[in-house]
Amino acid sequence: MSGTYLGMPALPPSFPEAAREAVRDTTLRGNLRHATHTIRAKRARAVAEVSDWAALREAGRQIKDHTLRHLDRHLEQLEQAVTAAGGTVHWAADAEEANRIVAGLVKATGESEVVKVKSMATQETGLNEALEAEGIRAYETDLAELIVQLGGDRPSHILVPAIHRNRGEIRDIFRSEMARWGRPAPENLSDSPAELAEAARLHLREKFLRARVGISGANFMVAETGTLVVVESEGNGRMCLTLPETLISVVGIEKVVPTWRDLEVFLQTLPRSSTAERMNPYTSMWTGTSDADTADGPREFHLVLLDNGRTDTLADEVGRQALRCIRCSACLNVCPVYERAGGHAYGSVYPGPIGAILSPQLRGTGSEIDASLPYASSLCGACYDVCPVAIDIPEVLVHLRERVAEGGPVTRQGNKVVLRPAKGHAAERAAMRGARWALSHPGVLRTGQRLASRTRRLHPRTLPGPGRAWSGTRDLPPVPAEPFRDWWRRTHGAGPGNGAKGAYGARNEKDENGGTGRKGRAQ
Repeated sequence: MSGTYLGMPALPPSFPEAAREAVRDTTLRGNLRHATHTIRAKRARAVAEVSDWAALREAGRQIKDHTLRHLDRHLEQLEQAVTAAGGTVHWAADAEEANRIVAGLVKATGESEVVKVKSMATQETGLNEALEAEGIRAYETDLAELIVQLGGDRPSHILVPAIHRNRGEIRDIFRSEMARWGRPAPENLSDSPAELAEAARLHLREKFLRARVGISGANFMVAETGTLVVVESEGNGRMCLTLPETLISVVGIEKVVPTWRDLEVFLQTLPRSSTAERMNPYTSMWTGTSDADTADGPREFHLVLLDNGRTDTLADEVGRQALRCIRCSACLNVCPVYERAGGHAYGSVYPGPIGAILSPQLRGTGSEIDASLPYASSLCGACYDVCPVAIDIPEVLVHLRERVAEGGPVTRQGNKVVLRPAKGHAAERAAMRGARWALSHPGVLRTGQRLASRTRRLHPRTLPGPGRAWSGTRDLPPVPAEPFRDWWRRTHGAGPGNGAKGAYGARNEKDENGGTGRKGRAQ
């Protein structure tokens, strides 16, 4: 492959263009606002119950950072443990190789159907489309993923892929599409959540009982035991992991944790951050294969370890913290940009703040959409505040903005390359260089401030030329009647230094002499 694939058949235009269309959809904005506000309010209450949340967050950060620093060693240990337990490990450098491995394994069983647990990794590689091209039909069994699949749609949220759909839309999709994929929806199906869930359960039940091959991802992989962990809320994952004879798991290499004990931290922070639950309803763990005919679990197990740009991301000392992500989606639910634009505008299966820093690193910043993603943020910092593994998303966004505007050395497909600055940022580079020069020359800065204050009535409401890209979505801040330096001189006098030193001196004189600072200096 020439580049990393992230589950998008055709990349959309830049984020501003895609978002401009999304914000005009009032139904979409209403769905997003209701869902994100509800989830984040519940999460806040669940987190507030834990007295040592900050300590758990720091523990998660340290575990992830330690693992990433020693990733090669932990992955080799994982491979040995999985193999010893009866599984087979495959290594996939990119999406194409991962899809080829999985398709070959399914064909070897003689089956033409598979059931799937919700998996970001297989969405990232576009596995469903690749299997379809090989004559294999993949059935999504997560309720939200089922809605997306039946609707010929794309996920728009990490945790709730169909967050952009309301109940009426889901009812219509079930009525019109279920029959083409299996058991049809009941007659006179309403938009009642209970009826919709029952229709999905009946539709999926026959697939669970018929399937001989299951495909999953994993939330965590334990290096010391070779154990894989899937957490979910519906029970469909448990069915896919225990009933099929062959299980194939496609997992990003960053999902490994060193020891079983490390799960203690993440099984507390992930449920509260994602679904606002104290503990996850279904936590499924499996190690290798099952030999007995009467035991649950697969007779044949394959683990496909996916790189697909992760090693390149690991080489970036600032950006690598994105690989800590445990896919809780808390950052999406507090982001004011995501709330208004939705997930499709990000052009990746990873939307929201985490997608804005992960996708440009996995794919590079060569495309228009990827070059624009680091700017898809207000830098308010809410995403960092809620992240259970303390990913400083604003820091990485600024880091990637510098890469887009200035270029520089990066690692792509394992090779050191030097990026050229992206097109359309010449004015930004010129403005920043001008600002750096002015801030380095106090006299120039002082003159510019006074000139701006005295001409403020003549200032336009929007910037001309290239500046429209900035002022087109922001209000220009009003220029004060006088610069801060002049105000300080006028209100605090013209003592030595005309600044902080003079002010501190005035306070000291007031303390010692009982008078005002200015009077003390005058005497």
